[in-house]
Amino acid sequence: MLIPWKNFWVLHMVTNLPAEAKAKFAKYMEAKTPEEKLRALEEFLSAVPKHKGTENLVRWARKRMAELREEAEERQRRRSGGGITFFVEKEGAAQVVLVGYTKSGKSALLKYLTGAKVEISEIPYTTKFPAVGMMPYKDIQFQLVEAPSIIPEGEGWNTKVAGLIKNSDGVVIVLDATRDVEVQLSGVLNFLESHGIVLERPRGYVEVERSHSGGIRIVNYGKLKCTEEDVARLLNSYRIYNAIVKVYGEVDLDGVERALFERTVYKPAMVLINKVDLVDGESVKKILPVKYSMPLLLVSAVKGFDKTLLGGALFSMLNIIRIYTKPPGGEPSPKPLVLKRGSTVLDVAKAIHKDFIRRFAYAKVWGSSVRYPGQRVGLDHVLEDGDVVEITLKK
Repeated sequence: MLIPWKNFWVLHMVTNLPAEAKAKFAKYMEAKTPEEKLRALEEFLSAVPKHKGTENLVRWARKRMAELREEAEERQRRRSGGGITFFVEKEGAAQVVLVGYTKSGKSALLKYLTGAKVEISEIPYTTKFPAVGMMPYKDIQFQLVEAPSIIPEGEGWNTKVAGLIKNSDGVVIVLDATRDVEVQLSGVLNFLESHGIVLERPRGYVEVERSHSGGIRIVNYGKLKCTEEDVARLLNSYRIYNAIVKVYGEVDLDGVERALFERTVYKPAMVLINKVDLVDGESVKKILPVKYSMPLLLVSAVKGFDKTLLGGALFSMLNIIRIYTKPPGGEPSPKPLVLKRGSTVLDVAKAIHKDFIRRFAYAKVWGSSVRYPGQRVGLDHVLEDGDVVEITLKK
């Protein structure tokens, strides 16, 4: 039986923390390694008053400490080369994690899509570590990573799965069409949310970047519903005297403070309803409420399906483009650069070599982003998928 996660608590900030607690939290923010952060967070927790008003803060601190212990252990395993780790080095155009409950068919999908040699079994929780395969699409490849199945109430295990997802470029949620798809999807979404992973860009959020000088500087890309002096006073109370505060969307002072504690990560996502050969897939699809606005495909790993449909959906979901470079007078490279949509000639120059920016004279572009083939453009020219770029350098 699948058990949906309880709705994750919202972290309400406590602006009246004692100065000692705020000072210890400042040490946590300054720490570099998981081990240092863990020690600093233990000290912070010891200084936080324990009462109803700090329950959520204490819960957050303990959860973050559990994640840091996992990170520290993972770092140690990777350094010593002892055993298999949950970390997967990125390859290809993008890394996408397949996530879901046991027996949803993730292993069968990975095998069908990539040819990876994985064990497919009727025994629950057969996959104990990430399994990896490369899925070709046009002239690029997506790295698909099958995550071990989510375990209801399996916190230590689930923290590792969440870490795998946070390191990825996107998420594919795999549902079993023969079971309640709404319960499964709700459970996966609550699991992701409980680990600070959101699948829709938040309307308003803040990034606080510590710096060594310059005081508190506000870079406002949205609307700040308080004064800049309020923000400076808040950060100063946490002994943060130099920082760049980037505001996106509509944010109030609580949102600024929440950014110090929460580490929410956005990941683009889509849904695959697997095993539709065993049921009426369209009827199953209609069960999901309209509120789930993610792209959705009906598939069968056993009977097979058009892989290019998934490849196209991933390409669109990840919001990427392919750019082909060519030397002056030469032929375009058969292997494209993969960049985020909205990238410019400057991003191409950076990807080739850092000196290309300093020595840049002009570029020629062939493709849909220009009015005519071979048009001369500057570094700020925005590119489109399939463009060919030729960069000429100063002598």
